[in-house]
Amino acid sequence: MPSALLNAALEAAEAAAAVIRKAYRGNFQVRFKEDASPVTEVDVAAETAIKAVLKTHFPGHGFYGEELGRETGDAEHIWLIDPIDGTKAFVRGYPLFSVQIALMRRGELVLGVSSAPCWSGGIGEIAWAEKGQGAWLDGERLRVTAIGEIGKATLSTGNLARLARSEAWGRLGGLIPRLNRIRGYGDFLHYHWLAAGKLDAVIESDVNILDIAACSVIVHEAGGKFTDLQGAPLTLDTTSVLAATPALHGQLLQELRYTPPA
Repeated sequence: MPSALLNAALEAAEAAAAVIRKAYRGNFQVRFKEDASPVTEVDVAAETAIKAVLKTHFPGHGFYGEELGRETGDAEHIWLIDPIDGTKAFVRGYPLFSVQIALMRRGELVLGVSSAPCWSGGIGEIAWAEKGQGAWLDGERLRVTAIGEIGKATLSTGNLARLARSEAWGRLGGLIPRLNRIRGYGDFLHYHWLAAGKLDAVIESDVNILDIAACSVIVHEAGGKFTDLQGAPLTLDTTSVLAATPALHGQLLQELRYTPPA
């Protein structure tokens, strides 16, 4: 049975989804941050809606949001929020974006909700997980595959700019012909599909913890392993991902031997 924490996160995700669906493919203002990434008034409104729900249920909790910043103090519970992960997709009118809500308790990620409100012809989908309670997608239990051979594995890649500037780029190139299949699904989709057993590994070198926190809990609770590209556990400063079936994770870590470029 979902906890009060998970129920609140699902309620908050639906509040954000309502804001996003109303604006999707409509007229809204777009501005650009210092790093040239876009942000819209919808991002801000969606994060505001999420925080309003969570604050109502848990007024003593902290927050770290993509648009509204940090409000953490000395709180043991911190909600990590990306109201529209994939704003570029949202701006251009295709549905590869999602609402990401995760809960960190004393430095450990323990809950994640990943909602894609306009995916699948506008039907949407929502995945969620809580520590020790398994991972679920629209009410169906998720489980990673048992695949442990590189020659049978499907790998999906996302943002790779830093990896492309590192010595690991050549090693990734050597790995690709040995895989069964390589794709670049990106954003929430390849994490949902990894957790659902539709692919076997994900590599990214340029992410923000807010992009991946919720999906990391979902993949973990589906039986997968989710670290950065050097095998370290996730922290608020994590910028890369190696997520895979347990049998593949160590092999891929050794194959890539990734060191971030200076």
